[in-house]
Amino acid sequence: MITASIMLATIMQTLDSTIANVALPHMAGGLSASQDQITWVLTSYIVAAAIATPVTGWVSGRFGRKTVFLASIAGFTISSLLCGMAGNLPEIVVARLLQGVFGAALVPLSQAIMLDINPPERHARAMALWGMGVMLGPILGPTLGGWLTDNESWRWVFLINLPLGALALIGVYRFVGETRASTPSRFDWFGFSMLAVAIGMLQLLLDRGEQADWFESIEIRLEAVCAIVACTFFVLHTATDGDESFFNKALLKDRNFVTGLAFYFLLGLLLYATRALLPSMLETLLGYPVTTTGLVTAPTGIGTMVAMLFAGRLVGRIDSRLIVALGFGLTASSLWSMSCYTPQITTWDVAWPGFVQGLGLGFTSVPLITMTFSTLARRLRPEGTAIYSLSRNIGSSIGISVMQTLMVRNTVIMHSSLAAQITPKALQAGSVAAALAGGPGAMAGLNEVLNTQASFIAYLDDFRLMFWMTLFAIPCLWLMRTREGEREPPGLEEEAETAPMLE
Repeated sequence: MITASIMLATIMQTLDSTIANVALPHMAGGLSASQDQITWVLTSYIVAAAIATPVTGWVSGRFGRKTVFLASIAGFTISSLLCGMAGNLPEIVVARLLQGVFGAALVPLSQAIMLDINPPERHARAMALWGMGVMLGPILGPTLGGWLTDNESWRWVFLINLPLGALALIGVYRFVGETRASTPSRFDWFGFSMLAVAIGMLQLLLDRGEQADWFESIEIRLEAVCAIVACTFFVLHTATDGDESFFNKALLKDRNFVTGLAFYFLLGLLLYATRALLPSMLETLLGYPVTTTGLVTAPTGIGTMVAMLFAGRLVGRIDSRLIVALGFGLTASSLWSMSCYTPQITTWDVAWPGFVQGLGLGFTSVPLITMTFSTLARRLRPEGTAIYSLSRNIGSSIGISVMQTLMVRNTVIMHSSLAAQITPKALQAGSVAAALAGGPGAMAGLNEVLNTQASFIAYLDDFRLMFWMTLFAIPCLWLMRTREGEREPPGLEEEAETAPMLE
């Protein structure tokens, strides 16, 4: 019953990482938001979760694990209700921020409880079960979100959390025991606050830049100044306070860890940017029903689960860098396929690259975690795991914002380029001549065709950019070292074990 209760909470949180993606075009219409504004629904949640995750350990130590877990489930469920009731864009963004803050603790605390209730010899089996639950959410999310949006309303992609949250709350309250709250270690609130402000201002700058005309706007300039000042304070504080800082600068001395952060950042960027772009393209440009969009994007999660089953067995038998290179190669292959889409693509043309991208993610995640933490001292791993998760979340939010901004900007550029092709010679073509003869309505139709073509090309440009980023990142894998033949730092021989999350 403990397992069932905490798995419900885990599935509820991971379900929200993908369930809203396919409903974004419908939310934009219902909330009177533009296509680039509606992505704030995704980025606000990711940023809030990224900022709140590092505090989880300190808060659970201060107030008790069960208390924090119950508060997180209740807060997540209530904020889901607020998302479903939102009447405009600011309301749903604020609700999603709350959802991200409360949801940040659900996955790490559920993992910790699973390890606590199982003896060491059953940890591997418990983590396999927990991992299946974590993957179940992203797999079900697109299909369930599409079905709910098509048959009920986009609001139900959030309201579906109410029964799940209620059952999880009752189960945790009834069956999970409280851990005695120990005296928590000192938490670096200043360093944490500066990092949170820097991340928040950077994300606000990226989200608002396109509408506010970037640095021509006082708002954007103020956000940039705040981000730079907060980041400067954070760097100086980290450099002078040493081990007492929120970010232990000793982490930067480990080459594997630093390189792993960069690759996890890129992985978050590629995965979430694709998940945000593809449903929008299919529904707005190709006219896919939202249920169909959910079905054709679900194979990404299936591919991830399939690959993870094999990746865990390959780690330790062959060079982990080769496994990660295989994963990035598969990801690059899928992005190249997406960059070659045409308006005549079939559902199979969408589902197959998604499945391949899922395989790439599965083959990348496990060996990348293993290499990243293989050379890190045990005393640094609590801070390391928090920063590692933070890097992926920051990559995800920045990736969504940047790719969406590029898509909007490239649409305008391509529209102008295509319109310039309507020369006097082109006016003799039957379709253009008929449009001119048809008056303003026909001309508006011609402009709509140009806009659709320009948008389609802009989406393909985004996929092509991500393809090149993935391809150029692969050689950098050899900056990381494998454990074979590697010597531990003096005095750390006894600490050279697998990362805690993989034990």
